[in-house]
Amino acid sequence: MQRAVIVLRAKGVEFEVTHITADAKPEWFLEISPHGKVPVLWVDDEVLFESCAITEFLDETVKPRLHPMDPIKRARNRAWTDFTPDFSKSLGAVSYAETKQTQEKAAENARPALARLEEALTVERGNAGPYFNGRDLCIVDAAYAPFLMRFTLIENLCETGTMKDFPKVDSWRQALVDDDIVKGSVVPEFLEVFENNLRKRNAYAAKILDKNLRQIN
Repeated sequence: MQRAVIVLRAKGVEFEVTHITADAKPEWFLEISPHGKVPVLWVDDEVLFESCAITEFLDETVKPRLHPMDPIKRARNRAWTDFTPDFSKSLGAVSYAETKQTQEKAAENARPALARLEEALTVERGNAGPYFNGRDLCIVDAAYAPFLMRFTLIENLCETGTMKDFPKVDSWRQALVDDDIVKGSVVPEFLEVFENNLRKRNAYAAKILDKNLRQIN
């Protein structure tokens, strides 16, 4: 859902959000979402589902365009957006690792995905950024920002050094998490929800978090 909210905010669209929890999905939601997943966008009497479809619709119908105008560049942006699941899987393995050892292994396993993005930021962008295409936020940024935001919280806790050899990716990550559009795309209680999710999944990061809290108290 966060990807769609980022795009809506970037375009200055007025919208309302109804939050759906995974363990308490209402019947009306299940009737309009074929996969039973968020996001779902209600436009007048029409319902759209799936993040990619929603963001493409928004970009085609509401200015300013976040995709490049050049058709080749636009197609390549879409291709890198499709790489998001591979990337998120790699970072997720680091974030939700249950021990320090498995986290270290996950960080090593994430290197190929990070290397591909490091190359993409060099070849596709061809400028100083700070976003995927340059100075302006784009659809690719909206796709990766949710995962980079969550990884940043993990990195602040665990100091894995996962991105130390990928300076362009790391700078891109920092630019996104510092962006007001991205920061405002989550609910006020986002941090609490994320931390509780780490605990539910018995993540090593949760152990570090709770240890830090005990030391403070």
